[in-house]
Amino acid sequence: MLHYKHSSVINAPPEVVWKFHERSDILQLLTPPWQPVQVVRREGGLNVGAITEFRLFLGPLPLTWLARHTEHEKYRLFTDEQISGPFESWVHRHEFELENGQTKLTDAISFSMPGGETVEFISGWLIQAQLEVMFRYRHYVTKRECES
Repeated sequence: MLHYKHSSVINAPPEVVWKFHERSDILQLLTPPWQPVQVVRREGGLNVGAITEFRLFLGPLPLTWLARHTEHEKYRLFTDEQISGPFESWVHRHEFELENGQTKLTDAISFSMPGGETVEFISGWLIQAQLEVMFRYRHYVTKRECES
């Protein structure tokens, strides 16, 4: 299993950052424009049981990714887990922590790839690099929107 974590401090209280994540267009806003990802549906907001379906494009091939929210503590955290998609497993925890009147936003991901440890050893660094670029973008957008 591989792990990735990205944190940043947003100059706004957790309630503001949380409400930003509740927006109906949040996934479109947080998806980097260079990523070939399409949001197909999002049902249930951030609540436990909420479903999100994405379509990823690996070259010309579309791939469906379905995730369900499995944990929810308003203004503090929510977690989504892959039901079906490109990974063997994927758990993404979003944490909102009050720090000196600001919000420490943390995205923590644990995932495993099909093919096991050998595949993870060979290509895990590439996934980690892609996650880093994506979450730097997502946190930049969050900071820009929540601090304005």
